Amino acid sequence: MRSKTVFLFDVDNTLLDNDRVTADLKDHLEREVGHERQERYWSIFEELRAEVGYADYLGALQRYRANYPRDLHVLTVSHFLLEYPFHERLFPDALEVVSSVKRYALPVILSDGDVVFQPHKIRRSGLYDAFAGAVLIYVHKEFELDDVAQRYPADHYVLVDDKLRILTAVKEIWGRDVTTVFVRQGHYAHDEKATVGYPPADHTIERIADLVSLHLRMDQDR
Repeated sequence: MRSKTVFLFDVDNTLLDNDRVTADLKDHLEREVGHERQERYWSIFEELRAEVGYADYLGALQRYRANYPRDLHVLTVSHFLLEYPFHERLFPDALEVVSSVKRYALPVILSDGDVVFQPHKIRRSGLYDAFAGAVLIYVHKEFELDDVAQRYPADHYVLVDDKLRILTAVKEIWGRDVTTVFVRQGHYAHDEKATVGYPPADHTIERIADLVSLHLRMDQDR
């Protein structure tokens, strides 16, 4: 069934404060394995992200263990990640924003990530239920737009993301069929290297809660 409008929401640093999650993990690693090995974990993490194109916390943990096979403190890190209270890291009014969209459009999560930890994070944060299971996770979501359109056909899409690179790539493919919304939350959104050279999104907001008032203006424009 075709919807009039589908809102596609990113997760990390759009609906959920992933920078805070990372900071908490860094503190945990510092306590459990020490400063030098904590830094080694993040070095492995960045190497892996460069290879696969997304953040893979558990994959980096596996590689870390291969480097330090007798460091049993690493086992506490997996427990930390799996039991982490992601629902406490949702940005203020994130769930209210999703509820407001439901009044006139279909909200769908469109995320990048691995096949274990990212779905776990989305479920444990409460986002899976908030979106009634409408969750899409790809390796590179900007390359899977035909699949997105097939699963959730619509007359128009609204893409909400903290990365101008993603917003620009989708705009180039979908053109007038998508309205892009840049959420200036998280380190990527404020990193000049990650934003320079890209055109502005159709709309820019400072926090996800601001999308409610933006919705109202967009409704009036239709």
